Amino acid sequence: MAVYAYRGIQSATGKPTKGFKDADNLKALRGALRREGILLTEATEEAERKQRAKKDLNLFAVFQRPSTSDIAVMTRQLATLVRAGVPLVESIGALSEQVENEQLVMILTAVRENLNEGTSFAKSLSVHAKVFPPLYINMVEAGEASGTLEAVLERLADFMESQARLKGKVAGALAYPILMALVGTLLVGFLMVAVVPKVTAIFDSLGQQLPWYTELLIFVSSIVGGYWWLILGLGFAGTYLFRRWKKTEKGKLKWDKFLLRVPLFGRLNLLVAVARFSRTLSTLLASGVPLLTAMSIVRSVLENALLEQVVTTAIGSIREGESISVPLKKSGEFPPMVTHMISVGERSGQLEQMLENVSRAYEADVEVRVQALTSLLEPMMIVIMGGLVGFITMAILMPLIQMNDMVQ
Repeated sequence: MAVYAYRGIQSATGKPTKGFKDADNLKALRGALRREGILLTEATEEAERKQRAKKDLNLFAVFQRPSTSDIAVMTRQLATLVRAGVPLVESIGALSEQVENEQLVMILTAVRENLNEGTSFAKSLSVHAKVFPPLYINMVEAGEASGTLEAVLERLADFMESQARLKGKVAGALAYPILMALVGTLLVGFLMVAVVPKVTAIFDSLGQQLPWYTELLIFVSSIVGGYWWLILGLGFAGTYLFRRWKKTEKGKLKWDKFLLRVPLFGRLNLLVAVARFSRTLSTLLASGVPLLTAMSIVRSVLENALLEQVVTTAIGSIREGESISVPLKKSGEFPPMVTHMISVGERSGQLEQMLENVSRAYEADVEVRVQALTSLLEPMMIVIMGGLVGFITMAILMPLIQMNDMVQ
Protein backbone atom coordinates (compact mmCIF):
# COMPACT_ATOMS: atom_id res chain seq x y z
CA MET A 1 0.00 0.00 0.00
CA ALA A 2 1.38 3.40 -1.03
CA VAL A 3 0.91 6.84 0.47
CA TYR A 4 -0.42 9.50 -1.91
CA ALA A 5 -0.36 13.28 -1.58
CA TYR A 6 -3.61 14.42 -3.21
CA ARG A 7 -5.49 17.56 -4.17
CA GLY A 8 -9.19 17.65 -4.81
CA ILE A 9 -12.48 19.54 -4.57
CA GLN A 10 -15.15 18.95 -1.95
CA SER A 11 -18.32 18.06 -3.86
CA ALA A 12 -20.61 19.59 -1.21
CA THR A 13 -18.97 23.02 -0.96
CA GLY A 14 -16.78 23.25 -4.06
CA LYS A 15 -13.78 24.23 -1.89
CA PRO A 16 -10.31 22.89 -2.73
CA THR A 17 -8.73 20.44 -0.31
CA LYS A 18 -5.49 18.49 0.01
CA GLY A 19 -3.95 15.81 2.21
CA PHE A 20 -2.35 12.37 2.37
CA LYS A 21 -4.03 8.98 2.09
CA ASP A 22 -3.09 5.31 1.90
CA ALA A 23 -4.26 3.41 -1.19
CA ASP A 24 -3.20 0.43 -3.29
CA ASN A 25 -3.29 2.47 -6.50
CA LEU A 26 -4.76 5.61 -8.05
CA LYS A 27 -8.07 3.93 -8.84
CA ALA A 28 -8.50 2.85 -5.22
CA LEU A 29 -7.52 6.34 -4.06
CA ARG A 30 -10.09 7.97 -6.35
CA GLY A 31 -12.79 5.64 -5.07
CA ALA A 32 -11.92 6.20 -1.41
CA LEU A 33 -11.98 9.96 -1.85
CA ARG A 34 -15.27 9.84 -3.75
CA ARG A 35 -16.84 8.05 -0.80
CA GLU A 36 -15.63 10.92 1.40
CA GLY A 37 -17.20 13.49 -0.94
CA ILE A 38 -13.95 14.61 -2.58
CA LEU A 39 -13.37 14.82 -6.34
CA LEU A 40 -9.73 13.97 -7.04
CA THR A 41 -7.87 16.45 -9.28
CA GLU A 42 -4.22 15.55 -8.65
CA ALA A 43 -2.35 12.76 -6.87
CA THR A 44 1.35 12.04 -6.41
CA GLU A 45 2.86 9.03 -4.70
CA GLU A 46 4.72 10.17 -1.60
CA ALA A 47 8.03 8.56 -2.61
CA GLU A 48 7.97 10.46 -5.92
CA ARG A 49 6.97 13.69 -4.17
CA LYS A 50 9.84 13.32 -1.70
CA GLN A 51 12.32 12.87 -4.54
CA ARG A 52 10.95 15.92 -6.35
CA ALA A 53 11.13 18.03 -3.18
CA LYS A 54 14.58 16.82 -2.14
CA LYS A 55 16.42 19.62 -3.93
CA ASP A 56 14.22 22.29 -2.38
CA LEU A 57 14.61 20.75 1.07
CA ASN A 58 18.38 20.83 0.71
CA LEU A 59 18.29 24.51 -0.23
CA PHE A 60 15.77 25.63 2.37
CA ALA A 61 16.17 23.04 5.16
CA VAL A 62 17.12 25.72 7.67
CA PHE A 63 13.88 27.60 7.07
CA GLN A 64 11.64 24.53 6.78
CA ARG A 65 12.95 22.60 9.79
CA PRO A 66 10.20 22.39 12.40
CA SER A 67 10.72 24.64 15.39
CA THR A 68 10.33 23.63 19.03
CA SER A 69 6.92 25.30 19.01
CA ASP A 70 5.84 23.26 15.96
CA ILE A 71 6.84 20.01 17.67
CA ALA A 72 5.16 21.08 20.93
CA VAL A 73 1.85 21.86 19.19
CA MET A 74 1.99 18.60 17.25
CA THR A 75 2.73 16.65 20.44
CA ARG A 76 -0.16 18.30 22.28
CA GLN A 77 -2.57 17.43 19.45
CA LEU A 78 -1.28 13.86 19.31
CA ALA A 79 -1.74 13.45 23.07
CA THR A 80 -5.34 14.68 22.77
CA LEU A 81 -6.14 12.24 19.96
CA VAL A 82 -4.53 9.25 21.71
CA ARG A 83 -6.28 10.06 25.01
CA ALA A 84 -9.60 10.23 23.10
CA GLY A 85 -9.07 6.62 22.01
CA VAL A 86 -8.03 7.27 18.40
CA PRO A 87 -5.50 4.60 17.27
CA LEU A 88 -1.94 5.91 17.00
CA VAL A 89 -1.69 5.30 13.22
CA GLU A 90 -4.91 7.21 12.57
CA SER A 91 -3.80 10.00 14.90
CA ILE A 92 -0.52 10.40 13.00
CA GLY A 93 -2.44 10.43 9.73
CA ALA A 94 -4.81 13.11 10.99
CA LEU A 95 -1.90 15.26 12.16
CA SER A 96 -0.13 14.96 8.81
CA GLU A 97 -3.13 16.67 7.23
CA GLN A 98 -3.23 19.48 9.81
CA VAL A 99 0.34 20.65 10.33
CA GLU A 100 1.60 23.42 8.05
CA ASN A 101 5.35 22.75 8.08
CA GLU A 102 6.13 20.80 4.90
CA GLN A 103 9.08 18.90 6.34
CA LEU A 104 7.07 17.88 9.40
CA VAL A 105 4.28 16.60 7.11
CA MET A 106 6.77 14.39 5.31
CA ILE A 107 8.23 13.13 8.59
CA LEU A 108 4.80 12.26 9.99
CA THR A 109 3.94 10.44 6.77
CA ALA A 110 7.16 8.41 7.00
CA VAL A 111 6.45 7.64 10.68
CA ARG A 112 2.98 6.44 9.75
CA GLU A 113 4.43 4.12 7.10
CA ASN A 114 6.84 2.65 9.65
CA LEU A 115 4.01 2.12 12.13
CA ASN A 116 1.99 0.30 9.49
CA GLU A 117 4.99 -1.98 8.94
CA GLY A 118 5.06 -2.89 12.63
CA THR A 119 7.88 -0.61 13.81
CA SER A 120 7.49 0.92 17.26
CA PHE A 121 6.67 4.59 17.58
CA ALA A 122 9.95 5.44 19.33
CA LYS A 123 12.04 3.63 16.70
CA SER A 124 10.09 5.37 13.92
CA LEU A 125 10.91 8.74 15.50
CA SER A 126 14.58 7.87 16.02
CA VAL A 127 15.08 7.88 12.24
CA HIS A 128 14.47 11.64 12.38
CA ALA A 129 16.90 12.49 15.20
CA LYS A 130 17.48 16.03 13.88
CA VAL A 131 13.85 16.90 14.59
CA PHE A 132 13.11 14.67 17.59
CA PRO A 133 15.92 14.86 20.21
CA PRO A 134 16.99 11.89 22.37
CA LEU A 135 14.86 13.23 25.24
CA TYR A 136 11.73 12.99 23.09
CA ILE A 137 12.51 9.52 21.77
CA ASN A 138 13.42 8.06 25.18
CA MET A 139 10.27 9.42 26.79
CA VAL A 140 8.10 7.99 24.01
CA GLU A 141 9.87 4.64 24.37
CA ALA A 142 9.20 4.67 28.13
CA GLY A 143 5.56 5.61 27.51
CA GLU A 144 5.10 2.75 25.04
CA ALA A 145 6.69 0.26 27.43
CA SER A 146 4.54 1.34 30.39
CA GLY A 147 1.31 1.83 28.43
CA THR A 148 1.08 5.51 29.39
CA LEU A 149 1.90 7.06 26.02
CA GLU A 150 -0.82 9.74 26.22
CA ALA A 151 0.44 10.93 29.64
CA VAL A 152 4.03 10.98 28.39
CA LEU A 153 3.04 12.98 25.31
CA GLU A 154 1.28 15.54 27.51
CA ARG A 155 4.38 15.85 29.71
CA LEU A 156 6.48 16.27 26.58
CA ALA A 157 4.19 19.01 25.29
CA ASP A 158 4.32 20.81 28.66
CA PHE A 159 8.10 20.49 28.76
CA MET A 160 8.68 21.74 25.21
CA GLU A 161 6.27 24.65 25.66
CA SER A 162 8.00 25.71 28.90
CA GLN A 163 11.44 25.50 27.25
CA ALA A 164 10.22 27.50 24.24
CA ARG A 165 8.79 30.17 26.57
CA LEU A 166 12.04 30.36 28.55
CA LYS A 167 14.17 30.70 25.41
CA GLY A 168 11.74 33.25 23.99
CA LYS A 169 11.94 35.42 27.11
CA VAL A 170 15.73 35.43 27.14
CA ALA A 171 16.04 36.01 23.38
CA GLY A 172 13.34 38.69 23.38
CA ALA A 173 14.94 40.54 26.27
CA LEU A 174 18.36 40.60 24.60
CA ALA A 175 17.11 41.41 21.09
CA TYR A 176 16.58 45.14 21.71
CA PRO A 177 20.01 45.85 23.30
CA ILE A 178 21.74 43.86 20.57
CA LEU A 179 19.83 45.76 17.87
CA MET A 180 20.72 49.07 19.52
CA ALA A 181 24.39 48.10 19.70
CA LEU A 182 24.39 47.14 16.01
CA VAL A 183 22.61 50.31 14.87
CA GLY A 184 24.80 52.47 17.12
CA THR A 185 27.98 50.87 15.78
CA LEU A 186 26.89 51.45 12.19
CA LEU A 187 25.93 55.06 12.97
CA VAL A 188 29.23 55.86 14.68
CA GLY A 189 31.11 54.10 11.88
CA PHE A 190 29.30 56.20 9.28
CA LEU A 191 30.11 59.41 11.18
CA MET A 192 33.78 58.47 11.50
CA VAL A 193 34.20 57.51 7.83
CA ALA A 194 31.91 59.89 5.95
CA VAL A 195 31.19 62.94 8.13
CA VAL A 196 34.14 63.60 10.44
CA PRO A 197 36.85 63.76 7.70
CA LYS A 198 34.90 66.42 5.76
CA VAL A 199 34.30 68.60 8.81
CA THR A 200 37.77 68.28 10.31
CA ALA A 201 39.37 69.13 6.94
CA ILE A 202 38.50 72.73 7.76
CA PHE A 203 40.89 72.66 10.74
CA ASP A 204 43.90 71.64 8.61
CA SER A 205 44.00 74.95 6.73
CA LEU A 206 43.81 77.09 9.89
CA GLY A 207 47.01 75.90 11.55
CA GLN A 208 45.45 76.32 14.97
CA GLN A 209 46.26 74.17 17.99
CA LEU A 210 43.33 71.79 18.44
CA PRO A 211 42.04 70.34 21.72
CA TRP A 212 43.33 66.88 22.57
CA TYR A 213 39.90 65.29 22.09
CA THR A 214 39.59 66.77 18.59
CA GLU A 215 43.03 65.43 17.68
CA LEU A 216 42.00 62.04 19.07
CA LEU A 217 38.83 62.10 16.97
CA ILE A 218 40.78 63.01 13.81
CA PHE A 219 43.31 60.23 14.51
CA VAL A 220 40.63 57.58 15.08
CA SER A 221 38.68 58.77 12.02
CA SER A 222 41.78 58.55 9.82
CA ILE A 223 42.50 55.03 11.09
CA VAL A 224 38.90 53.85 10.54
CA GLY A 225 38.55 55.59 7.17
CA GLY A 226 41.94 54.51 5.81
CA TYR A 227 42.12 50.97 7.16
CA TRP A 228 38.47 49.90 7.42
CA TRP A 229 39.20 46.94 5.17
CA LEU A 230 41.98 45.79 7.51
CA ILE A 231 39.73 46.23 10.57
CA LEU A 232 36.97 44.19 8.93
CA GLY A 233 39.47 41.54 7.86
CA LEU A 234 40.91 41.27 11.35
CA GLY A 235 37.38 41.11 12.75
CA PHE A 236 36.39 38.23 10.45
CA ALA A 237 39.70 36.42 11.04
CA GLY A 238 39.38 36.85 14.81
CA THR A 239 35.80 35.55 14.73
CA TYR A 240 36.83 32.52 12.66
CA LEU A 241 39.79 31.66 14.92
CA PHE A 242 37.66 32.16 18.03
CA ARG A 243 34.96 29.82 16.74
CA ARG A 244 37.57 27.18 15.84
CA TRP A 245 39.11 27.47 19.30
CA LYS A 246 35.68 27.24 20.93
CA LYS A 247 35.00 23.97 19.08
CA THR A 248 38.02 22.32 20.69
CA GLU A 249 37.42 20.47 23.95
CA LYS A 250 39.76 22.72 25.93
CA GLY A 251 38.45 25.90 24.33
CA LYS A 252 34.81 25.01 24.88
CA LEU A 253 35.47 24.19 28.53
CA LYS A 254 37.25 27.52 29.15
CA TRP A 255 34.61 29.53 27.31
CA ASP A 256 31.68 27.87 29.05
CA LYS A 257 33.43 28.38 32.40
CA PHE A 258 33.84 32.07 31.53
CA LEU A 259 30.13 32.31 30.64
CA LEU A 260 29.25 31.15 34.16
CA ARG A 261 31.62 33.70 35.77
CA VAL A 262 31.10 36.81 33.63
CA PRO A 263 29.46 39.71 35.54
CA LEU A 264 25.71 40.30 35.00
CA PHE A 265 25.26 37.41 32.54
CA GLY A 266 27.08 34.63 34.43
CA ARG A 267 24.42 34.14 37.09
CA LEU A 268 21.70 34.26 34.43
CA ASN A 269 23.45 31.57 32.36
CA LEU A 270 23.72 29.35 35.45
CA LEU A 271 20.04 29.83 36.33
CA VAL A 272 18.94 28.93 32.80
CA ALA A 273 21.12 25.79 32.81
CA VAL A 274 19.88 24.69 36.26
CA ALA A 275 16.25 25.29 35.29
CA ARG A 276 16.75 23.22 32.13
CA PHE A 277 18.53 20.47 34.11
CA SER A 278 15.76 20.25 36.72
CA ARG A 279 12.86 20.42 34.29
CA THR A 280 14.36 17.84 31.92
CA LEU A 281 15.33 15.36 34.64
CA SER A 282 11.93 15.70 36.35
CA THR A 283 10.08 15.10 33.07
CA LEU A 284 12.19 12.06 32.18
CA LEU A 285 11.92 10.42 35.60
CA ALA A 286 8.16 11.06 35.78
CA SER A 287 7.82 9.37 32.39
CA GLY A 288 9.54 6.19 33.57
CA VAL A 289 12.96 6.69 31.99
CA PRO A 290 15.72 4.97 34.08
CA LEU A 291 17.85 7.34 36.16
CA LEU A 292 21.18 6.70 34.42
CA THR A 293 19.59 7.07 30.97
CA ALA A 294 17.84 10.25 32.14
CA MET A 295 21.11 11.71 33.47
CA SER A 296 22.85 10.97 30.15
CA ILE A 297 20.09 12.79 28.26
CA VAL A 298 20.16 15.72 30.68
CA ARG A 299 23.90 16.04 30.14
CA SER A 300 23.34 16.58 26.43
CA VAL A 301 20.80 19.40 26.89
CA LEU A 302 22.82 21.54 29.34
CA GLU A 303 24.86 23.22 26.55
CA ASN A 304 27.71 23.98 28.97
CA ALA A 305 30.87 21.86 29.01
CA LEU A 306 31.66 22.58 32.68
CA LEU A 307 28.22 21.49 33.89
CA GLU A 308 28.35 18.50 31.54
CA GLN A 309 31.54 17.39 33.31
CA VAL A 310 29.76 17.66 36.65
CA VAL A 311 26.87 15.51 35.41
CA THR A 312 29.31 12.97 33.94
CA THR A 313 30.98 12.69 37.35
CA ALA A 314 27.55 12.32 38.96
CA ILE A 315 26.67 9.46 36.58
CA GLY A 316 29.83 7.61 37.63
CA SER A 317 29.00 8.18 41.31
CA ILE A 318 25.42 6.95 40.83
CA ARG A 319 26.72 3.74 39.21
CA GLU A 320 28.76 3.20 42.37
CA GLY A 321 25.69 3.57 44.54
CA GLU A 322 26.01 7.21 45.53
CA SER A 323 23.08 9.67 45.51
CA ILE A 324 22.62 12.40 42.89
CA SER A 325 22.99 15.33 45.27
CA VAL A 326 26.45 14.42 46.67
CA PRO A 327 28.55 14.81 43.47
CA LEU A 328 26.55 17.88 42.44
CA LYS A 329 27.29 19.47 45.81
CA LYS A 330 30.98 18.53 45.67
CA SER A 331 31.39 20.24 42.30
CA GLY A 332 30.43 23.63 43.74
CA GLU A 333 28.82 24.59 40.42
CA PHE A 334 25.20 23.93 41.36
CA PRO A 335 23.53 26.34 43.83
CA PRO A 336 23.21 24.96 47.40
CA MET A 337 19.40 25.21 47.30
CA VAL A 338 19.29 22.88 44.29
CA THR A 339 21.47 20.18 45.85
CA HIS A 340 19.59 20.47 49.14
CA MET A 341 16.17 20.04 47.50
CA ILE A 342 17.44 17.11 45.42
CA SER A 343 18.77 15.49 48.60
CA VAL A 344 15.40 15.98 50.33
CA GLY A 345 13.60 14.57 47.28
CA GLU A 346 15.82 11.47 47.26
CA ARG A 347 15.24 10.79 50.95
CA SER A 348 11.47 11.34 50.75
CA GLY A 349 10.96 9.48 47.44
CA GLN A 350 9.63 12.65 45.76
CA LEU A 351 12.60 13.48 43.57
CA GLU A 352 10.50 14.29 40.49
CA GLN A 353 8.32 16.74 42.44
CA MET A 354 11.34 18.43 44.04
CA LEU A 355 13.04 18.82 40.67
CA GLU A 356 9.88 20.33 39.24
CA ASN A 357 9.73 22.77 42.17
CA VAL A 358 13.37 23.73 41.53
CA SER A 359 12.68 24.30 37.83
CA ARG A 360 9.66 26.49 38.57
CA ALA A 361 11.57 28.56 41.11
CA TYR A 362 14.56 29.08 38.82
CA GLU A 363 12.47 29.79 35.73
CA ALA A 364 10.68 32.49 37.73
CA ASP A 365 14.07 33.81 38.90
CA VAL A 366 15.29 33.85 35.28
CA GLU A 367 12.26 35.89 34.24
CA VAL A 368 12.85 38.45 37.02
CA ARG A 369 16.55 38.73 36.24
CA VAL A 370 15.92 39.05 32.50
CA GLN A 371 13.50 41.92 33.11
CA ALA A 372 15.97 43.60 35.46
CA LEU A 373 18.82 43.08 33.01
CA THR A 374 16.74 44.51 30.17
CA SER A 375 15.80 47.57 32.20
CA LEU A 376 19.52 48.05 32.95
CA LEU A 377 20.88 47.39 29.46
CA GLU A 378 18.52 49.66 27.57
CA PRO A 379 19.47 52.92 29.35
CA MET A 380 23.11 51.78 29.41
CA MET A 381 23.12 51.40 25.63
CA ILE A 382 21.42 54.79 25.24
CA VAL A 383 24.03 56.43 27.49
CA ILE A 384 26.93 54.79 25.63
CA MET A 385 25.61 55.66 22.17
CA GLY A 386 24.68 59.18 23.30
CA GLY A 387 28.11 59.60 24.86
CA LEU A 388 29.89 58.61 21.64
CA VAL A 389 27.76 60.91 19.48
CA GLY A 390 28.16 63.69 22.08
CA PHE A 391 31.95 63.24 22.07
CA ILE A 392 32.07 63.51 18.28
CA THR A 393 29.84 66.59 18.34
CA MET A 394 31.90 68.28 21.05
CA ALA A 395 35.18 67.48 19.31
CA ILE A 396 33.91 69.17 16.15
CA LEU A 397 32.06 72.14 17.63
CA MET A 398 34.51 73.26 20.35
CA PRO A 399 37.30 74.28 17.92
CA LEU A 400 34.72 76.18 15.85
CA ILE A 401 33.49 78.03 18.95
CA GLN A 402 37.07 78.85 19.98
CA MET A 403 37.85 80.23 16.52
CA ASN A 404 34.69 82.34 16.64
CA ASP A 405 35.73 83.79 20.03
CA MET A 406 39.20 84.65 18.68
CA VAL A 407 37.72 86.43 15.68
CA GLN A 408 35.48 88.54 17.94
